[in-house]
Amino acid sequence: MAKPIKPGTPAPVSGQYRPAGPRGGFVGQTEITAIKGKPLPPTSKPGQGFVAVDLTKHKK
Repeated sequence: MAKPIKPGTPAPVSGQYRPAGPRGGFVGQTEITAIKGKPLPPTSKPGQGFVAVDLTKHKK
């Protein structure tokens, strides 16, 4: 599993993200939708971050 991205960091890619603990395990069942370049929202507890679970698919 990828290293969690800290809240407030711009999202590297658009898609669905899940909160993860400091060691990478998922926390809860919620997902957020992030847009590339926009900051990720705050988490419910300190030390948590976000992991991308479903990237947005773009047509070319």
